[in-house]
Amino acid sequence: MSSSPRTARTAALVALLLAVVFSLVSTPTSTAAPQAAAVTSTTFRNPLNTGPDPYLTYWNGSYYMTTTQGGSIRMWHSASLATLLESDPVTVWTDTDSSRNQNIWASEFYRFGNRWYLYYTADDGVDDHHRVYVLESDADSPTGPYHFKSALIPPNHTNDFAIDPSVFTHNGRLYLAYSGINAYQHNGLNIAPLSNPYTVSDDAVAIDAAGGCAEVREGPEFLSRNGRTWMTYSTCDTGKPDYQLWMMSLADSADPLVAANWQQRSGAVFSRNDSVGVYGPGHHAFFKSPDGTEDWMVYHAKSTSQYTYTDRTSRAQKIGWNADGSPNLGFPIAMGATQNLPSGDPGSGNHWINDDGRSSADGTLSYTGSWNSGRGCATQCFWGDDHWSDHVGNTATFTFTGTRIALLSVRDTGNGIAALSIDGGAETRVDFYGAIRTGETVQYVGPELAAGRHTLRIRVTGEHNAQSTASFVSVDRAEVYTD
Repeated sequence: MSSSPRTARTAALVALLLAVVFSLVSTPTSTAAPQAAAVTSTTFRNPLNTGPDPYLTYWNGSYYMTTTQGGSIRMWHSASLATLLESDPVTVWTDTDSSRNQNIWASEFYRFGNRWYLYYTADDGVDDHHRVYVLESDADSPTGPYHFKSALIPPNHTNDFAIDPSVFTHNGRLYLAYSGINAYQHNGLNIAPLSNPYTVSDDAVAIDAAGGCAEVREGPEFLSRNGRTWMTYSTCDTGKPDYQLWMMSLADSADPLVAANWQQRSGAVFSRNDSVGVYGPGHHAFFKSPDGTEDWMVYHAKSTSQYTYTDRTSRAQKIGWNADGSPNLGFPIAMGATQNLPSGDPGSGNHWINDDGRSSADGTLSYTGSWNSGRGCATQCFWGDDHWSDHVGNTATFTFTGTRIALLSVRDTGNGIAALSIDGGAETRVDFYGAIRTGETVQYVGPELAAGRHTLRIRVTGEHNAQSTASFVSVDRAEVYTD
């Protein structure tokens, strides 16, 4: 006798349930906890680099950046702006020529044809002997290798101080702009024609640029848009909190070697922002977002209003354009402010952990012993608060999921030496002392780690160097990376 459709469906259901039960009891169950899916962040926080005088460009899927290092030229590169701080540098140039192997400053690099040209200034140990030089790459890569190509010396300045080279193209011709001796300043703006990326073809022309301070006009940079070339430049001594950017412009039809053709814009276009603790912003460069739709600026600034050449860190932020066609550089933002990444940036897994335990992703912070905490450091700290202790043996432990961690906190005259360890390993001693108090200072960037769960422990040693007055250790924020 045949079964009814209802009986057949019941039998099939019973068979299916038995199969499921059999599979559950016969298949070993994994005891490993499920891995959380990696979350890509579309934001970043400054600084990008702990050095000054930044130059940055995006090419072929990566950002490339240089800052002044003194005895060599080093370059950092990363697929995302968010991971430049944790990237490891490549040394692209050192020099054995004693006339130009010291005080190597302010390098910039440009692609002409299928080669890269790296411009910089250097001396023999005497500041007034600074001259401008250019290297040429052996291959089509910003990281080189490079070989020395030539000095860039205009015929009317054959033995004159020169720094901060930049190049720009106007009406199909190439020009060198730099800061050096002229009729207006020891560090004044000069422009000379180039017949190719490594040859000055005629005299330099001095530009009488305004600036609010008498002593410096340096670091010229260029944007071409809306029928004009816009030259922005730094004024005042870079050690001052009032180091700032001013601007001139040139019509597309005008000759850049006629000084009168450059029209002065009145007043600073980018300057100190005391309300968020940013001082001396300047020595900048411009770059495009990866998809080419946005304009960005990289610059250095300080976190102290004192006159000092230290504590200059490199930062980036987006710029806009005014109704009259001129660039709008805005105002410098707080060091740790979270910004959206440039358009087309693939993002990264970076996130922050604050000293109070808050985190923008997966991260915790625990303390042993008694730690002081408060909001007294205001703009000098991330989220306006930090923890500090001088009790020997006290610890602060970040637990995070990622591949690298950076620690940022206050450096001060009463700070001492901490012992830092990753995953309970060997300790690294880090001196948190600073002759000038600064906040959100990069104290430590840990080693590359296997992806997974890790700890960074900070132990108060109670020790300090001879210049310090106490042994405090400060904890502010950690930046965690997962790339």
